[in-house]
Amino acid sequence: MSNPAYYTEEGLKKLVDELNRLKTVDRPHISQQIADARDKGDLSENAEYHAAKEDQGLLEARIAKLEEVVANARIIDSSKMDTSRVYIHTRVMVRHVDNNSQREFTIVAESEADVRSGKISVTSPIGKGLLGKARGEVAAVITPAGTTRFEVLEISLANA
Repeated sequence: MSNPAYYTEEGLKKLVDELNRLKTVDRPHISQQIADARDKGDLSENAEYHAAKEDQGLLEARIAKLEEVVANARIIDSSKMDTSRVYIHTRVMVRHVDNNSQREFTIVAESEADVRSGKISVTSPIGKGLLGKARGEVAAVITPAGTTRFEVLEISLANA
């Protein structure tokens, strides 16, 4: 059993929807591809059959992974969240100490991350660096480009 992962209701719904699609749409489709390829004769030299079996293996692995994630998922109750420090599902306004630019990030579960919309993973270097920081604190974030320092300016609920 792995550690629980924390999701918004929307994020967990997306995972459950994907799992249902994989089981009810993709799994029967691949089964049909295998059956069609099997009907074509000799399986030892049937590339379509081998490709479909490989696809089936990848699909089953993805289904198993999603089932594990969903089983360990916990929904965040935003009414009980503390905004005095940066935690998962908080929105944080930071100032890049070296160039004085400001950025806003929402700290989310890995599967909900979307850098273009400012949602960064709790497991990313910036997410890890900001976790637990309070307003006014400086987070030293180790990135491939070197160490970057962010001052926490503001913390709020992600849905607020």
